[in-house]
Amino acid sequence: MWTGIWRELRYLLREKWDLCLVTLAPALVIILFSSMFAQGKPNHLPIAIIDQDQSALSQSIYQHVALNHTLKIATVSEQTAEIERLLNQNKIWGYIHIPSGAEQRLVRARDADISIAFNQSYFSIGNTISSAMLVSTLQALAEFSGQQYLGNRLPSLEAPSPHIKISPLYNPQLNYEFYLEPYVIPAILHLLLCCCVAFSVGQELKRQTLTSWISNSSIWMALLSKNLVYVAIFSLWTWIWMFWLIEIRGWFVAGSLALILSAQFLLYSAYAFLSSAVVLATKDLSKSFGIIAVYGGSSLSFAGVTLPLNNAPLFTQFWSNIIPFTPYAKLQTEQWVIGSPLHISLQAGLMLLIYALVYALLAYLFLKKIAKGAVQ
Repeated sequence: MWTGIWRELRYLLREKWDLCLVTLAPALVIILFSSMFAQGKPNHLPIAIIDQDQSALSQSIYQHVALNHTLKIATVSEQTAEIERLLNQNKIWGYIHIPSGAEQRLVRARDADISIAFNQSYFSIGNTISSAMLVSTLQALAEFSGQQYLGNRLPSLEAPSPHIKISPLYNPQLNYEFYLEPYVIPAILHLLLCCCVAFSVGQELKRQTLTSWISNSSIWMALLSKNLVYVAIFSLWTWIWMFWLIEIRGWFVAGSLALILSAQFLLYSAYAFLSSAVVLATKDLSKSFGIIAVYGGSSLSFAGVTLPLNNAPLFTQFWSNIIPFTPYAKLQTEQWVIGSPLHISLQAGLMLLIYALVYALLAYLFLKKIAKGAVQ
């Protein structure tokens, strides 16, 4: 095994582009996405207010929107056409429409007809500003009704009011750094790993160095040593990134760190052996990269992290269940964010182990068949 490992390391030192793929590329990926999500959540998103009422209620809405750090009032206008133009130009992300007579209708216990519109084509921003605008508007309505209107017209009255406490669990700030980055980095690095392994195995076939690859060890050891080099390298990059996120940024692990690190090793092993198996089966790098791109590139979308799988078509659920990234994402969420008991995450860990063993067996059988044909 050590002979095979040193042989692969010498190959990386000799081939500069391959060396860049395992050094500069992962570093740039980590720097890029760590910088992208470092702010946590977008703030001061520009919105507009269409104020056709010009009332005390309008002023109350202004104040509450201005106090919400998620929003920034870009402009206030009475003209709907002007606001629609800004919305179409992406200069604002939404608006609050206060129609004429809104205050008078409200104090008469009628619908004030205040409406909120937002750009939902940008999904994350749309959800963020819609919640912020709704909360600010409701707070303004409650303050105006209770303090500015009823407080001046009714005598002092002790009446209990219901209180409902809403507590978002595990990521109450809806911080994108803690929500997306732990999935994005492994998703990109495992795809980069697949490309590195596929190219390395493909070069053995292209340059007809298969004999020297397996001559000094058994077929299994030759396969294991080659894949282990890339699994170790990308695992190390992932652990460096985790050190940044946990120790520097302060996102502590609620569950077992050892289980997460073990799951990452199994995840990279599964995709490394898969890449080896695909190249050895097709003997064509172009086809192999296409298969890897479809199978590995769809991991984040079909793992149920960013897009829900509830009531998804049968094919979507099937595809989600045949990619190793799905159990990994489940295990990472349970151990990093939620802090679930270990026995709950063992099933996902076992699935990762099965994936790694199955793909390793397939790669071994394909390599054994090629080696047998080369000897004959």
